[in-house]
Amino acid sequence: MTTTTTRPALSKDPTTDNRPRALLAVVLAAQFMALLDVFIVNVAAPTIRTELAATGAGIQLVVAGYTIAYAVLLITGARLGDRLGHRRVYLAGLAVFTLASLACGLAAGTGQLIAFRVAQGAGSALMIPQVLSLIQRNFTGEGRVRALGAYSAVLATGAAAGQVVGGVLVSADLFGTGWRPVFLVNVPIGLALLALLALGARVLPRDTGTEAERGRSLDLPGLLLLAGSVTLFTVPLVLGQEKGWPLWTWLSFAGALLLLACFGGYEAGLARRGGAPLIAPRVLRSPGIGTAVLRIVAVMGVNAGFLFTLTLHLQGALGHSALRTGLTFAPTAAVFGLVGLTWRRWPARLQPFLVPAGFLLTAASSVGVGAVLRDGGAGGWALYPVLCAMGAGLALAFSPALTGALATVRPEDAADASGLLATVTQLGQLIGVAAFGALFLGRITGQGAHVSAHALWACTLALAATAVLGASASLLRRRR
Repeated sequence: MTTTTTRPALSKDPTTDNRPRALLAVVLAAQFMALLDVFIVNVAAPTIRTELAATGAGIQLVVAGYTIAYAVLLITGARLGDRLGHRRVYLAGLAVFTLASLACGLAAGTGQLIAFRVAQGAGSALMIPQVLSLIQRNFTGEGRVRALGAYSAVLATGAAAGQVVGGVLVSADLFGTGWRPVFLVNVPIGLALLALLALGARVLPRDTGTEAERGRSLDLPGLLLLAGSVTLFTVPLVLGQEKGWPLWTWLSFAGALLLLACFGGYEAGLARRGGAPLIAPRVLRSPGIGTAVLRIVAVMGVNAGFLFTLTLHLQGALGHSALRTGLTFAPTAAVFGLVGLTWRRWPARLQPFLVPAGFLLTAASSVGVGAVLRDGGAGGWALYPVLCAMGAGLALAFSPALTGALATVRPEDAADASGLLATVTQLGQLIGVAAFGALFLGRITGQGAHVSAHALWACTLALAATAVLGASASLLRRRR
């Protein structure tokens, strides 16, 4: 990638030129907080189920309600940022997310918790697309590369960190509150960010979108078609395993494909008529976007499937506490963050090979985790080097792919691209949890650590195969 400057350039307003680090810190802090909530509930789910007497379907909706709302509304959040201003929508999303977190922490029953989790997801969908848009619009050259590297590291590190933080908070049982701190922890962070932005409004630059961008319609028909398609796809994906994959789940999948086809046809027609489709066709035609979508689905599916199935094995079969389970993922999170922040400094001759190498390292590490745990034991110290390698592989497969794709997108298309890639990230995580979770649970045919270990072994082989497919897509991209 060719760079034009070595300093991140913010807007032309001189009052913001010396604030790139503050801008990046603020938006990524909210990004990290929102991402924690995608995974933090995994570790807390057993405690929530016991204390609220939740059914299996209820606890799954507690976990999935956030992600479904998040995935459905992300692209709309990006468009709202174009129309109303990225700063305004970011602040509104942060406020909604913070209030919803408080409501989740005070929920008196499963129904309330599900509803407030959906509200949390909606707040995230308003807030998160603005992060990429603000980076795309306010950083250039090498500064943008560094900012996107930090964004990539935060994005996927949040998955493993959510497990760690969730384990710490649940095990601490602060003031006898059990699972509630996993939500309440967001409240002081969110309030601090809102106070910081209120006192120092110049941290976020003034919205400087063009008149054409502010005049773009919301494309409500496209929104309804896309939301319907994503909802029909994600709901059975999350609940299908527990329900035994009844007929309605397959009809829902078929309906999702039908609505997706209608969405594509409607958007293409709208673009031909000179309208403002939800996703600009030129974004989809941007070099590398299609390949990046495949890579991101693959790596985030592997990441989420790995975390979910290993959590089930560690807590369900080996009897690890929430704290011990969460801390098990610390090496993966730490190495992911380290590699995600430093890969740009590696020799230029290695850069074209980083993504396929990352997928292959992920595949080898996945097999290594399964092999270490295959005898039904805890793996001992041999587990941790493999988990470190897993973090490195995931970082190399994800961060350069995302950075490379966004580098090809024009600043005026930043909102559309950020919404698209963020939605793909969430769908990849949902697919990973549902597919690999179904494989794991389907192979639990009895009791005991050995039964679970053999199920985990099958999952790690499937995870490795998926990573190899991701590497193949990357190599095909290089040959074109």
